[in-house]
Amino acid sequence: MKRRTALIRLGTVLGPAAIGAALLALAPVAAAAQDIAPVGDPLDVALTTGPLLPDEVLRSSALTFPSILESFEREAAARSDQLSADGAFDLMLKGEYYDRLTGYYSGGFGKVEARQPLRPYGAEVFGSYRVSNGDFPIYENYNYTNNLGEIKVGALFSLLRNRDIDSRRFAIEDTRLAASQARLDVLLVQLNVQHEALRAYWRWVGAGEEIRVFEELLEIAEARQIGLTREVNEGARARIALTENEQNLLRRRSLLEEAKRNFLTAANSLGFYLRGSDGRMVIPTREMLPDLSRMKAIAPVEQLVAAPLSDVIQSRPELQTFKLALERANNRVALRRNDLEPSLNASVELSRDFGQIGPGGPGFDSTDTVVGLTFSVPLQRRTARGAVQRAEAELRETELRQRRIADQITTEVGNILVNLNTALKQADLADAEVKQANQMVQAERTRFRLGAGDFFFVNQREETAANAQINAIRAELAGRLAEASYNAATMNLGALGLE
Repeated sequence: MKRRTALIRLGTVLGPAAIGAALLALAPVAAAAQDIAPVGDPLDVALTTGPLLPDEVLRSSALTFPSILESFEREAAARSDQLSADGAFDLMLKGEYYDRLTGYYSGGFGKVEARQPLRPYGAEVFGSYRVSNGDFPIYENYNYTNNLGEIKVGALFSLLRNRDIDSRRFAIEDTRLAASQARLDVLLVQLNVQHEALRAYWRWVGAGEEIRVFEELLEIAEARQIGLTREVNEGARARIALTENEQNLLRRRSLLEEAKRNFLTAANSLGFYLRGSDGRMVIPTREMLPDLSRMKAIAPVEQLVAAPLSDVIQSRPELQTFKLALERANNRVALRRNDLEPSLNASVELSRDFGQIGPGGPGFDSTDTVVGLTFSVPLQRRTARGAVQRAEAELRETELRQRRIADQITTEVGNILVNLNTALKQADLADAEVKQANQMVQAERTRFRLGAGDFFFVNQREETAANAQINAIRAELAGRLAEASYNAATMNLGALGLE
């Protein structure tokens, strides 16, 4: 009662907007929640022994629900893409052999070369060893080496286009960001699944409580039917009373059948999230229902609202994903702008032959240093300009979508707190209504036994009391659902079984 009064008072003082702003602040940092430690009884044992508790449902869905496992696989695929992108900078080894088997000239050579791409300046360094023998025609004179061969080292640099970014470096950064987005997607899927699993659980519990109310109502009518039958047979009561009670029996049996149907539907919905270690669905039965009166109460509001909205809203996985998406979009813009730059590449090579001078003569017995420049640019560059404009438009679109989602989260969480506030008020009112209705039932039954009451009013009071109990159950259910939504919105990983 105190926690409900505190929440109602807080809602009155702060107002829905302020509460909505404060509400998101409690979310813990989106820590790694992929590995769920198998604490407590083994999963299959926990699901088949004793009453089914919310922690067991959350553990089951966290460990076995397909969409969570799918998100893990998507993350693994994204990590694999990152590894593939890194492969663009793998060391490359190349070998070459050339020889003449017939003909006037007998020259041939063997060559081995290693190349290593580097990220700064789009550079590439290389080193090679080449050795030749025999005679070459004058147009292949460059193939000559001294007897011990030639060693060459060199490097290539990009001075304008591809200096700061190119497709390889873009791919590495883009796949890294995509892998981070996939990790956030895992957390978002976990939050959504645990939220829905918890809501399905409380609907199942509420449906089971409603069956109990209607069974008790039917049992009262059935017991009364026995007593009325005896009284009618003894001539102490008119037969119309028996007929009227039979009518009540039919109506109450109809209400019970409808409650049973709702329970079976809720059980099937819960079974979608409740799975054994082999991933097969487990449909809960009435025997697995917990005692609602012994369940942990809704957390006090003082434990829920503690920090400003801005601190938490930035840690929401949706908005963290947008931050990464904006970074990816900016990188794409930079890559497209890079295509507008002229291509200016520089190269430097240093080579030296060793050993006795070969058939090529003394011209090959020296240390050669060679530098070079290459330049090219498309004059119109329409393809590159179109790609830049598209990348910039996609960047602006992402920024606008981020703003919309942030506002949507703020609005939704504010509504969640309003619903929780209202549910707690209604729960208090429903409890009071149940007490008053039960008092009226007892009073009307006493009047009826003393002959001062009417059978019609007795039935009416009983059904009013049953409706009050149903309202109390549904008010409690509304509070539980709002609490589950709140915990999901504020990323309370402990309450969702993800810690």
